[in-house]
Amino acid sequence: MATYSLPPKPKRSLFKKTKRIMIFLAIVAVYVWTFLGIDVDWARAAERAVNNFHRVIPKLFHPDWEATGEVAGKMFETITIAFAGSFMAAILAIPLGFLAAQNMSRSRLLTASGKWILSAIRAFPDIILAILFVVAVGPNAFAGVLAIAIGSTGMLGKLYSEVVESIDMRVVEAMEANGANKVQMLFYGVMPQIIPEFLSYAIYRFEIDIRASSILGIVGAGGIGTMIIFAANNRNWNEMGLILLAIIIVVTVIDSISARIRRKIV
Repeated sequence: MATYSLPPKPKRSLFKKTKRIMIFLAIVAVYVWTFLGIDVDWARAAERAVNNFHRVIPKLFHPDWEATGEVAGKMFETITIAFAGSFMAAILAIPLGFLAAQNMSRSRLLTASGKWILSAIRAFPDIILAILFVVAVGPNAFAGVLAIAIGSTGMLGKLYSEVVESIDMRVVEAMEANGANKVQMLFYGVMPQIIPEFLSYAIYRFEIDIRASSILGIVGAGGIGTMIIFAANNRNWNEMGLILLAIIIVVTVIDSISARIRRKIV
């Protein structure tokens, strides 16, 4: 009876081994350079962490239930900020997404302009936008809505453009060959292919904006972040524990609901 054996493993060349070692050493060097560059006093940081652990952490697990009403009100404001900002972004991103899609325009200049606009918007973190809008319109929830709307438009516009670029253009070409005009091709050839994914991405962005809007209040843009900064400044860790618990519950529930909605849509 004939026996078969596996072919011998190819021997790694010395060059490949040396290359892998050099890559590994380069990664280690980058990490070492990073930690040395931030100039952290590790001994002091460890000492403060130990002291704060015994003083702060136990209070976080004993929430101040008397502040439930105020926390619920601010959490609701956070949700409304995220929803309003996400809704505005979902609308603003549509024309920008079409503008940046290569298969929607024969002008490379227009496509490049759309992509540049979306890249420029994504360059600004939400917290920076919130600071700018707080200065522009005052420390209120409207500043948070504007920050969320502009920040989300950059991401949604990019995702929308990729969705538009992935549609089946044969449907559009067939409609054009049968005499359909631009509006008819848009509403009957393009929109049915993109609406489900547009809605899915908009809902997914709303999940992200819930987390983002929880932070914007730190700079005066409304929401639960305002209570976070006051609780931290006053060393009211029991109230901070209740705030964190509220954020965890709201984010978990919204993530679960939106995930189900997105699965049904797509």
